[in-house]
Amino acid sequence: MQPPGSATVVVIGGGITGASALYHLAKAGCADAVLLERDTLGAGSTSKAAGGIRAQFSDELNVRIALECVRRFERFAEEPGGEIDFKQWGYLFLLSRDEDVASFDRSLALQQRLGVPSRRLEPAEAAEIVPGLVVDDLLAATFCPLDGYATPEAAVQGYAAAAAGLGATIVQGCAAVRIAVEGGRVTGVETAGGTIATERVIVAAGVWSRELAATAGLDLPVRPEARHVFFTGPGDPLPHELPLTIDFATGFYLHREGRGLLLGGRERSLEELASVAAARLPLVAELEVRGGWWGYYEMSPDHNAIVGAAAGPAGLVYATGFSGHGFQQGPVIGEHVADLALGRPTLFDLSPFAVERFAEGAERAELNVI
Repeated sequence: MQPPGSATVVVIGGGITGASALYHLAKAGCADAVLLERDTLGAGSTSKAAGGIRAQFSDELNVRIALECVRRFERFAEEPGGEIDFKQWGYLFLLSRDEDVASFDRSLALQQRLGVPSRRLEPAEAAEIVPGLVVDDLLAATFCPLDGYATPEAAVQGYAAAAAGLGATIVQGCAAVRIAVEGGRVTGVETAGGTIATERVIVAAGVWSRELAATAGLDLPVRPEARHVFFTGPGDPLPHELPLTIDFATGFYLHREGRGLLLGGRERSLEELASVAAARLPLVAELEVRGGWWGYYEMSPDHNAIVGAAAGPAGLVYATGFSGHGFQQGPVIGEHVADLALGRPTLFDLSPFAVERFAEGAERAELNVI
């Protein structure tokens, strides 16, 4: 499909943020909005994500965003429509360092003040939830039943289908090459299939956002970090309703994937991950690993999202740098950037996430990053 010659708003990136933005643009009456995806919908970081959805953050804005996103994921079948297989089986953080316990205690106090039902557990309680865990070295754990995980690509398709039903255009297999700027404002998007005239662009292209924004003179300080996951066959002895369980010190995590398990972490090979995983949960050493995949985290300097409307050029809006929690923030962030592009009031004040914070010395670290 060739891109149209003009659009009120062009969204670059067909992951969860871009698809959500397109839906909210169309819902607001911007029926000629266009989404450009260089490959297929969700083919970038979104389809490679573990699908986690949680309220256990250390930054108040992230907690508030999470609570709203959880509500939207819970009723996703109603709006925008589609089945995302949201399993609210909780997040279980395993803590083995004094400094992490102190940090998570502060996070728990914040979360509970905001209405999150998270709580601290003793190591023995964590072993009851996930039988077979090695807990001898653990100092504490935290758990929240509100948390869980869903299917990221299904969420993308749900937003995209609803947006198309409202008249929006989705162009797949068409890469954005350059954002055209004249007189200090956006004038169009050059693509492999021609130029789209527009005065408003939303850059939501994950790790590729930096190079696209640079064509308009805006520096978005995001860097790619490869992450690998592996999945096992059926037959493990763990509970079916398994929380997304994270060994926070090592980054090893697992959750239920179909009838098997999904295993992930910071290691780049199965051999490296296996030793870390088996040290915390020895039974995984006996499981058959059937495959895996890898994708990018788009990392920001403070591990918080970079979201806002550019000071220049006018008409440029951006959302990137989620540092591993982009999927779960998609419902709110997509709506937010759509409202920014249309000049509408926003649900949240996300100005602390603007890119200018790095130059102004106003970084705000998200500590609970997996």
